[in-house]
Amino acid sequence: MLAYLVIREGSKWTDVFRLVPGQTVTVGRAPTNQIVIKDERCSRCHAEVFQSEGRWTLRDLDSRNGTIVGNGLVRGDYSLSPGDIIHIGRSQLAFVDDLSKAFPDSGTVPKVAGPPAPSGNGPVATHDDVASVLDANEPTTITHRRGQTKFLEPREEEDGGVSKIGRAAAKLCRLAFELAKSPDAMSMAKLAISGLFEGTQVDAGALLLLRRGAGPAAEGLEVIASRTDTDLPYYRVSGFLATTVLREGEAVLARNIMGDSTVSSRDSKGEIHATSVICAPIRRGRTVFGLIHLYSTNQSRNPDPDDLEFTLAVADTVAVALGNLHRRQELAENLNTIRDENLQLRERLGVQSEIVGQSPAITRISEEIARAAPSNATVLIRGESGVGKELVARAVHFSSPRRKGPFVCVNCAALAESILESELFGHERGAFTGAVDKKIGKFEAAHRGTLMLDEIGEMSPTIQAKLLRVLEGHPFERVGGSESLKVDVRVIAATNRDLEKDVTEGRFRRDLYFRLHVLEIVVPALRKRPEDIPLLAEYFFQRFNAESGRKLRGFTPRALDQMARYRWPGNVREMKNVVERAIVLAEGENIDVQDLMLSKLPTTGDTTDVPSVPAEFVPASLAEIERRHILATLRATGWNKSQTANLLGIERSTLDRKIQRYELHEAFPRRVP
Repeated sequence: MLAYLVIREGSKWTDVFRLVPGQTVTVGRAPTNQIVIKDERCSRCHAEVFQSEGRWTLRDLDSRNGTIVGNGLVRGDYSLSPGDIIHIGRSQLAFVDDLSKAFPDSGTVPKVAGPPAPSGNGPVATHDDVASVLDANEPTTITHRRGQTKFLEPREEEDGGVSKIGRAAAKLCRLAFELAKSPDAMSMAKLAISGLFEGTQVDAGALLLLRRGAGPAAEGLEVIASRTDTDLPYYRVSGFLATTVLREGEAVLARNIMGDSTVSSRDSKGEIHATSVICAPIRRGRTVFGLIHLYSTNQSRNPDPDDLEFTLAVADTVAVALGNLHRRQELAENLNTIRDENLQLRERLGVQSEIVGQSPAITRISEEIARAAPSNATVLIRGESGVGKELVARAVHFSSPRRKGPFVCVNCAALAESILESELFGHERGAFTGAVDKKIGKFEAAHRGTLMLDEIGEMSPTIQAKLLRVLEGHPFERVGGSESLKVDVRVIAATNRDLEKDVTEGRFRRDLYFRLHVLEIVVPALRKRPEDIPLLAEYFFQRFNAESGRKLRGFTPRALDQMARYRWPGNVREMKNVVERAIVLAEGENIDVQDLMLSKLPTTGDTTDVPSVPAEFVPASLAEIERRHILATLRATGWNKSQTANLLGIERSTLDRKIQRYELHEAFPRRVP
């Protein structure tokens, strides 16, 4: 059933509003109403008109000044009849079901019961006036709907050359290529809007995306990019139209919307400037990203169904590009997470292994650890005592697939032969005197992990033979037992001996040597990598300074120079003990030379660094030898006369006289001003 509300404000008919079955029309002063009456006597939400049981019903919404129909005040619901005049403040709304009967041929509105017109004379309107009102307020009609676009389907060429669809498809292809290269959503939205303005008959529009976590409703939409080719700003899509398009997943084309606020938003003055509107959802499968909103403000530029098709095609292309962009962002986030985890694992590995240094030797060892870790091959680590062979073994274990398994270390030189056999393979109760209970050996304890055999060169021939069988995959028995046991263990051996020489002299089994010598990592002595001495010194200083609770600042330059020139016969182990002792015993705020208790032991296993032939003797007088010795001591102490006199065992005044006698002050380093 068709019905209309003809609206008169003062003495002038201003609008005609079509009532649509199934839709409730609200009347009030607030701009959110479908019919807005700018009158102080009108409440913000004054009344509503809706269809009930086939009849149009008026309901007052507890307004302050009430709603009048005829001579009576409306209380509750009121069923409207054609010709009823609704009075709200100074405005009147005529309810009619036929516009041709609303105004008689005489050109005057029929008289109805109710308050007199504010002007004192009956309102007068001609048929031309009514026609102009109706033309400007033709009810909105959604003329086309589309669920899929034909631009993304193959089409045959029309007679006479490239069809309009072909040209649109070419534009779409170029646009899709540009969208795929967009680095972010903002750039993508701007490209899409520019392409739509080029391919459709619109002069304003925007691309809106749903905020993360928001449902498919207008409240969750955010304008990413907008454009207008007129002097007017862009007006956001109406909530009703946006929610409808997002919910139904269909693109719509609506024309003649000048008076319909359900499909077009009003400006600050309550006016609607659009003549036609296109709204297309941006969705990929069941995932909805947002929508594209376009409209025309020029009556000479009316979008057609092909424009609707093109807009829907662009929306689908944008959806694919957005999906790819989100996927790239997820991959980038996952990559950053993996990098952070990798860094944390490396830091954790550094804590477990305590491998400190940046020298080429340490870099080479790290590379060898990385190559050896993934396999199950036996590793032989060689180096002098105290260089950190166990730390390298730990690094291999914690970098390998066995890192979740146990890491067990046995020092073969610290145990007698009988005890070492029991330690490695276990024993049964009563196997020997003192075996009061069954014991699990290190091989069983290291099942699915790593077993390190330190100082393997000290192992007796009997234990070597049994170890060789286990390494070749044969089962073994506990001492005093008969049960065959088989374990999954990776063996890492370490030694500071020359195993090749031991094999030649018959102290080490040849077959065991070749079984152990699958992968080899040689750890150089500390004196062969002096670049790492300051780093190791700082590492041990920070560690023991925190553990002891002292507030020392660090090393003096002279102390660092002394440590760099020292040959470290005990390697890293000796440096660790020297730094720990210095922190505990240091009297000043910094560790100085006198706090470093360095030994005078010769280095072992590195005879190439020490001349095998003594230096040639040069005869000299006692005075010359004394002069040289005093000068060397002064330089070693940084020309600290008190410390030099202490070391020489003489008085300070005696030292001053000798400096004067031997003219040593000339050798004192002068500061450049």
